[in-house]
Amino acid sequence: MAPPDHRAEPNFDITADPRGVAPPPRKPPPKPRRRRRGFGIFRILFVLLAMVALGGAVGAYGLYRSIDAELPDYSWLADYQPPQMSRIYAADSRLLAELAAERRVFVPIEAIPRRLQAAFVSAEDQRFWEHPGVDPIGILRAVVTNLEQYGSGRRMGGASTITQQVAKNMLVGADRTLMRKVREAILALRIEAALPKERILEIYLNEIFLGAQAYGVAAAAQAYFNKGLDELTLGESAFLAVLPKAPNNYNPQRFPEAARARRDWVLDRMAEDGAITAAEAEAAKAEPIIPRPQRRPEVVAVGQHFTEEVRRDLIARFGQHRTIEGGLVVRTTLDPALQAATEAALRSGLSAYDRRRGGWRGPVARISAGATEWMPQLEAVQRPGGALPEWRLAAVLELRGNEARLGWVERPDPRAAPQPRTGVLAFEDLGWARRALGEGRFGPAPRRMADVVAAGDVVLVEVLPAGAGQPRATGRPDRLALRQIPQVEGAIVALDPATGRVLAMTGGWSFEKSQFNRATQAQRQPGSSFKPFVYLPALEAGVPPNQRFLDGPIEVNTPQGVWRPSNYNAGSYNGYVTIRQALERSLNLVTVRVAQEVGMDKVSETAARFGVIDHMPRYLAMALGSGETTVLRMAAGYASFVNGGRQVTPTLIDSVQGARGEVVWRSDARACRGCDADTPDGGPPELTDERRQITDPIAAYQMVNLLTGVVSRGTGTRAGQGLGRPIAGKTGTTNDYVDNWFVGFTPDIVIAVWMGFDEPRTLGNGETGGTNAAPIFREVLEAALRGSPPVPFRAPPGVALVRVPADGGSYLEAFRPGTENAARPPGDGESHGSAGGVDRGMGGLY
Repeated sequence: MAPPDHRAEPNFDITADPRGVAPPPRKPPPKPRRRRRGFGIFRILFVLLAMVALGGAVGAYGLYRSIDAELPDYSWLADYQPPQMSRIYAADSRLLAELAAERRVFVPIEAIPRRLQAAFVSAEDQRFWEHPGVDPIGILRAVVTNLEQYGSGRRMGGASTITQQVAKNMLVGADRTLMRKVREAILALRIEAALPKERILEIYLNEIFLGAQAYGVAAAAQAYFNKGLDELTLGESAFLAVLPKAPNNYNPQRFPEAARARRDWVLDRMAEDGAITAAEAEAAKAEPIIPRPQRRPEVVAVGQHFTEEVRRDLIARFGQHRTIEGGLVVRTTLDPALQAATEAALRSGLSAYDRRRGGWRGPVARISAGATEWMPQLEAVQRPGGALPEWRLAAVLELRGNEARLGWVERPDPRAAPQPRTGVLAFEDLGWARRALGEGRFGPAPRRMADVVAAGDVVLVEVLPAGAGQPRATGRPDRLALRQIPQVEGAIVALDPATGRVLAMTGGWSFEKSQFNRATQAQRQPGSSFKPFVYLPALEAGVPPNQRFLDGPIEVNTPQGVWRPSNYNAGSYNGYVTIRQALERSLNLVTVRVAQEVGMDKVSETAARFGVIDHMPRYLAMALGSGETTVLRMAAGYASFVNGGRQVTPTLIDSVQGARGEVVWRSDARACRGCDADTPDGGPPELTDERRQITDPIAAYQMVNLLTGVVSRGTGTRAGQGLGRPIAGKTGTTNDYVDNWFVGFTPDIVIAVWMGFDEPRTLGNGETGGTNAAPIFREVLEAALRGSPPVPFRAPPGVALVRVPADGGSYLEAFRPGTENAARPPGDGESHGSAGGVDRGMGGLY
C-alpha cells in the first residue's frame, strides 16, 4: 500500500485532534494592559519607607544599646536615704549646732499624710498609681498643650512622671537635652519594675527641692508654716504641691496671688481625682495662705570650741559624709550654764592681765570726724574678729577736757534705718591705758584724754549699766568703757572625775578670733602642776607624806654641763622639809631629789599611766614640768586622784543616734548585769565599773590630801578664797613665766586652767599660776558648785588618818597602814649624788 501523499492535503492542520475532530476556532490574542504609573511610585515609596523604618529600628536599637551601657546603677535607690542634717545637743537637750549640706528632714512614707501625698500626685502625676514609669497619655496631652501655646512665649511644659523626676534628680541630672529625656524614661521604667510605688513616692517627697532652703516636704512645712506634716491644713498641703515647678515664682510672700491661683488649681485636680470632695476643695480655697516662716531653733550661744571638737570627733568616728548628711542626733556632755560661766571667767582673767601688762595698743581705725559724715564712715569699718557681742565700734567725735564724746550706730532691726547713739568716755577710767611700745615696753601713764584717744579714732567700747541698780537719769549720756581684744590667750576644761564627761571647755578668748582649740590642740609645758606625778610613785612605794627631804643646792651633771636647778625664790633654802611642805610651797629642789629617789623611769611611767605625757624622756628636768601636754590631759590626769585611782578617759559625747533613732555609739561602756532581764531576779541591775585601776586608792587619797594643803596654806590659796569647802589643786608656772597653770578639784568636778601666749614668750616677771590661773579657777568652781553643799573628800578603806598640828591649827595626814612612824630621819639614805640626763628646758617654777 502506497503511503499517503501529503502534498494532496495542503491545508492539513498539525494541531488537529488525532481523532480527526476539528479544533475550535482560534481566539485573537488579548491586547496588552497598560500599567498605572502611580502604583509603581507607591510601591517604591513603600519599599523606601520600609528600609528607612528598618534602618531606624536598627539605629534606635544601637542607640538604646549605647545609652544602656552608660546608664547609672539604680539598684541603690532601694536602700537610699536622702542627705539629712545632723544635730548636736547639749546635756540639757538645747541645740548646740546643726551640720548639714542640705536642710532636710527625712520622713518615711507611712508618716506622710495621705492628703499631702495626693496633692503632689494630682499636681505632678495624676496617673502615678497606674502608669509603668512613663505616661503616654500625659505625653500626648503635653504635646497638644504645647502646640496650642506655640508662639505664646510661654515655656514648653513637660510630661515627666514622678518616677522620671526621681530618675532625673537622683541619677541623670537636669540638663535640658533630648538624650537626657531618653535616659530618664528608660530608667523610670526600670525603677518602676524594681521598686514599689510607695518607695518611689517616699524618695520623691523627701528629695524634692521646695524653695526656702528646704529639701523635702517636712522641711518645707517647717520653712513656710512652722508646722509638722500632721499639722498642715488641706490648703497648706495643696500649696506645698505647687512648689516643685517653680518655688521662687510661687513664694507666698513675694507673689501671693500667683501662689493662691496655683494652690486652687491643685485643689481642683485633687477633687477631679477623687482625693477630696468638691465641698472640701471649695472650703480649702477659702483659706488664706499665711506664711509663718520657721524660726530657726535657738542655738546655745556658747561652746563653739567644744562643738568644733565634737564635730572633729564625729568625723573621726563616722566619716565626713555620715557626719554631715547622716541625720545623726548627738547628745553631748556640755553644761551650757557652766560653759557660759567658764567663758566669762576666762575672758575676765585675760582682760585683767591685758590691762595690767598689755597696755593700750591704739584705735581699730581712723575716720575723718565730722558732725554729719561720721556715720557712713563708721559703718564701713570692719568689726575686728574677737570683739564681744556687747562691745560697739564707736568713733571719737570730740574731746572735752577729761571726757571724750563718742558716737556709734545701732540697728535693732537689720531692715531698719541706722540709729546714731552717743556716749561719754571718762578719763578716770583710763589709768591702765599706757601706750604699748612693743617688746614689753610701755609709755608713761596717761595724764590727759589726748594721751589715749583723738578725734576720728575708731575704738571698741562697752556701754556700762546704771550704777547700783539705779536707772540712768533722763537726758544723761551713756557712760562708756574702753575695750580691746587681749593678745594673751587661755584655755579651761571642766570635767566630772567619776565619768570623764567634759562639762565645759573653752579653747581661747573667742572662737571668732581663732578656731584653734588651746584646750586640746596646744602642747604646753605644765610646770609645777606636773609635780604630783613625781611624788605619787614615792607614795605608791610606801614613802610616807611626812618623809623629809633636803631643800638645798643640788648639781646634776649632764652632757651639756652642770645643771643647777633652783626654787622660785632663787638662793632661798628651807633645809629638811616634808613631802607635804614641798608640794605646798612648790619647792623645785625637793622635787628633783624625790625624782632621783624613785627614778625617772618610774616618773615617766606614771605620766604615761595617767595619760598626761606619753613616752616622756627620762631627764630630771622633766620632773619640773618641762615636758609638753594639753589642758584636757592634765584635767583627766588629776581626775584619777579624786576618783580613787581609776583611769579617766575624757568624753565630749554621751550618745549618737542614727537617722531612725537607733543608738549607734555610746560613751558609757560599763557592763550592766540585769539590765536586759525582763524580770529582775531579786534586785536592781548592777553597773560594773571596768575602768583600769592605775594607782591604788590609798596613794590616790594621799595625793588628794596633800593637794588640799596647796589650796589652804600653799601657793594656790587664791583658788579657794571664800568658797568654804574642801578644794585641792596645784599651781604651775614654767621657766621665764611663759605658762601659767592651775589644776584643781573637789569631789564633784576637776578644772584645769592655762594662760599664755600662742607664740611662747614671757608673761612678765612675777606672773605666776597662783596670780593668774588660780583666780580664774575659783570663778569657774564657784559657778559650778553654786547652791550645792560642801562635800568632803572620801577616804578609802584602810587609810590611817593622823591629826598633825600646824600653824596654830591642825590637819589630818593620810598614811598607808603601818607607815605612820616609817619616816626616815633627815638625810638617812637620801640620794645626794649627781644624776645623768639632758636638761631640755628646765621648765618648772611655781
